[in-house]
Amino acid sequence: MTIRLLVVDDDPLVRAGLAFMFGGADDLEIVGEGADGSEVAALVDRLVPDVVLMDIRMPGTDGLTATEELRRRPDAPEVVVLTTFHADEQVLRALRAGAAGFVLKDTAPAEIVAAVRRVAAGDPVLSPAVTRQLMTQVADRTPGTRKKSAAERIASLAEREKEVAVAVGRGRSNAEIAATLYMSLPTVKTHVSRILAKLDLNNRVQIALLAHDAGLLDEDEPV
Repeated sequence: MTIRLLVVDDDPLVRAGLAFMFGGADDLEIVGEGADGSEVAALVDRLVPDVVLMDIRMPGTDGLTATEELRRRPDAPEVVVLTTFHADEQVLRALRAGAAGFVLKDTAPAEIVAAVRRVAAGDPVLSPAVTRQLMTQVADRTPGTRKKSAAERIASLAEREKEVAVAVGRGRSNAEIAATLYMSLPTVKTHVSRILAKLDLNNRVQIALLAHDAGLLDEDEPV
């Protein structure tokens, strides 16, 4: 099935380059383009894309605001953020809002195409381990408030679910979690699904962020 893609970037040269790039992929179709975050809601309503490739910095409504508004919708498409920065507070905010990941604008074309395919298939673009590395490089301006809120949400989980959430936050795959916590692979998948549903999260990246914000991850634990 063809993946429907909406590209939002204020630079027409970037949009043209992406259109050329995705034009060579038989399973991807750019169904529309936008030049500002304020256009996203109407474009999504009209074009019904599967994935939105969103520039994070635009002079009008930025991609962060557009992502936050879009991901609050019950039928929201997946969002991949385009950025020129490896570590940026806005990138973390986009991930917390439900973006499935981010790609750098200088990423190799084949990797950007692969990222869109992964997101359309329900997989985050970056692993929780990469998310943790990103978090260590970006200062959190409201650690007390965020930690309290995250801890309250985590408290709603059963003990076993909490253990799985911590393991996800440490970048463990389902197979690694199963081996470490002595569970079957289907049981791990069930726990992850329940965590996402209970905490109203979109993906494993958000589980990792919440575990980090709640202070559950040992800084000495390898990622």
